[in-house]
Amino acid sequence: MNPTVTAANRGFWFVLAAAVCWGTTGTAQTFAPEGATPLAVGAMRLLVGGVALLLFAAGRQQLKLRNWPLSATVVAIGAIAGYQLFFFAGVARTGVAVGTVVGIGSAPIFAGLLGLLLLGEKPSRRWMLATLLAVAGCTLLIAAGAEIEVDPLGVILAIGAGAAYALYTIASKDLLRVQPPDAVTAVAFFGGALVMAPLLFFVDLNWLLQPQGLAVALHLGLIATALAYMLYIRGLMSLPTATAVTLALAEPLTAATLGVGLLGERLTPPAMAGMALIFVGLAVLTVNNPRRQTAAATATKTPAPRH
Repeated sequence: MNPTVTAANRGFWFVLAAAVCWGTTGTAQTFAPEGATPLAVGAMRLLVGGVALLLFAAGRQQLKLRNWPLSATVVAIGAIAGYQLFFFAGVARTGVAVGTVVGIGSAPIFAGLLGLLLLGEKPSRRWMLATLLAVAGCTLLIAAGAEIEVDPLGVILAIGAGAAYALYTIASKDLLRVQPPDAVTAVAFFGGALVMAPLLFFVDLNWLLQPQGLAVALHLGLIATALAYMLYIRGLMSLPTATAVTLALAEPLTAATLGVGLLGERLTPPAMAGMALIFVGLAVLTVNNPRRQTAAATATKTPAPRH
């Protein structure tokens, strides 16, 4: 089998596995003790994940002081911190349903545009169809039965979250040309954690003193952040930016499945239709097509890191 085809196939599964890890976030947060606000949870998640990624990269002797493009490094760090701030602020103003749909749905669009403008990655018609189906599915799944409250500023903040996520992916793609994947995630997330650290002085952290609260923080930091982004960055090495971001839309599909299986939630017909659309969209994007995968992998192949 052509090595580039194998790399592309592996990249699909890496990103889907990352999305599954992200999809556990909402379920895990339901087990957090009272007093664990979304902002406090988000800041602690970034801190635990950033430290874990830094220790992992250091243990593998991948952290080097040289060959870190300043602009891409700053953008990656700022995008990670910005995503947390924009997303939580957007959700706080316009509600979970609208904030999540806009944040998740706008990210692939930004990724497609930025990938084209900055990396020369031309989105395929297959990607456009898959993204349309998956975003429509996310809208039905997340907003079904929810009380919709559209706040213009909240929507703008949620769009900012989607743009920040796409910018992180673009910056990481650039950094992968000169740095190994674990070093890229370590620097981006530990840097983002340092930017977010001052918030920890203004939120209630007493929930961490309870075993259940500590377990939630560790799961979110180690599984839903550190492991997820280690998988995601490896998928990004062999996939176009827009494809990786669209595949990550498997996250709400995972979250809904866990909600039904573990929390006893009941899905409305529109939500079930949304799950089906996401699944079809992901299937369109991942269906075996050697000619397409060879072209994509060849076009996006990342040069070996220079040490």
